[in-house]
Amino acid sequence: MSKSAIILSGGLGTRLRPFTEVIPKPLLPIGEKAVLEIQIERFKKYGFDHIFLATNYKSTYIENFFGDGSRYGVKLEISKEDEPLGTAGPVRLLRDRLSDPFIVMNGDILSLVNFELLYEFACSKASLLTVAIKKIVTPYAFGNIFFDGDFVTKIEEKPDIITYALAGIYVMKPAIMDLIPNNTYFGMDMLLRKMLQENLQITKYELHEYWLDIGQIQDYEKAQNIYQDYFAKE
Repeated sequence: MSKSAIILSGGLGTRLRPFTEVIPKPLLPIGEKAVLEIQIERFKKYGFDHIFLATNYKSTYIENFFGDGSRYGVKLEISKEDEPLGTAGPVRLLRDRLSDPFIVMNGDILSLVNFELLYEFACSKASLLTVAIKKIVTPYAFGNIFFDGDFVTKIEEKPDIITYALAGIYVMKPAIMDLIPNNTYFGMDMLLRKMLQENLQITKYELHEYWLDIGQIQDYEKAQNIYQDYFAKE
C-alpha cells in the first residue's frame, strides 16, 4: 500500500537569518545533504513513497532542487500556497489528494523516529489526530525550597524541569480536513485547541529516538555537529 507524507516547507526561517535570506530553510545543508533530503530519505526507508512538499517562500528553489523525486525513489509533488496558511492550512489544500491516513512533518525537524511504527500506532487508534511528543529535560539552576509559614520543610537541590514538547510530527486521518478552514491561515495549535474545545480525541505518541528542531542558529550549528553520529550512516 502506498503511504503518503506532507513536509511543511514554506516557512520563512526568520530565526535562521542571514542563512535563509539566500536559501530556504529546508534546503540548508546539514553535512552532505539538505534538511529536506534527509527527511525524504528517512520517509522512503519506512515505506512512504508519495511525498508532498507544502511550499511558499522560495518555492522555485525547492522545485528545481528535487524535481519529481525519482532520484530518491519516491513520487514527489509540490503543493504551493498563494498566501501563508500556517502549519495546518496547507494540509487542507491536499484534501482531494489524500484518501488514507498520512504523516505531516515540519520541514525543520531532524529525527530518527521510526515512521512506520508511528503510523501503525496512529492507524490503530480511533482519533483523527496523533501528535508526536518529546520529553525535554531542562536543568534548574537553583535549589527549590518548600516551607510552611515561616518554617522550611524541604529542600530540593537543583531539580530538573521536565516538560513535553510537540515534536512537529503528526499523523492525520482524511476526515480531519473538515476541521481545517479552506484558504485561511490556520496553525496546528489552532487545530489542537479546536479539537479539544469540541471534545474530539487527540492521541499522543512519545518519541524516544533522537530529535532536533532546527529553529535557531545554535540549533543549526548543533545539527552540523551531530550529522555524522546520527544521520550520515542512514
